[in-house]
Amino acid sequence: MSHSDSPRVTKLLPDAVHEAIKPGAAFLRLETRHDRQGILDGAWWPRSRDVGAELPGLIAALTEHLGPVTRVGLDSSSWEEMPTRLIIDGRVVHIDSFPVGDDTVLITRGDQDHFSLLVVPPHATPDAARAAMAKAVHADNLTQAEQILIDTGTDRARPITTEDSQTSREGRDTP
Repeated sequence: MSHSDSPRVTKLLPDAVHEAIKPGAAFLRLETRHDRQGILDGAWWPRSRDVGAELPGLIAALTEHLGPVTRVGLDSSSWEEMPTRLIIDGRVVHIDSFPVGDDTVLITRGDQDHFSLLVVPPHATPDAARAAMAKAVHADNLTQAEQILIDTGTDRARPITTEDSQTSREGRDTP
């Protein structure tokens, strides 16, 4: 059998993966199906709004199940300082940012595979975060991310401002 005749193996996430990225830092819950009928492919609950602190753990967890992640799309109004790229585990990950206010992060694997994750705000209570994440990963979910947060009592926080970034750098909690 020649190399071109060998079947192409598509790497999908195992159903109902629950992974602690680092104790006390973030929680990630993903569920995919071969038919991918839902709007969202999973959910992510970062513990802060610091991209440089939060994204490496997410990318490392996703890379383990999906293979290399090449690009991440973030809502610039929800995060402190937005780099255009990060080097994570020796690989460059490009970061696209737009002030879209859609409560999601878009993950690109390769040149065409995209995964959309609900982003649960860091201020969410554990019960509200778990409820939002469970709804996001339901295989036939057709509810938009913003509505999931409203339905589960995890209202979206106000956009990040320059003052918030300065307060965070000084070591105080952001509102």
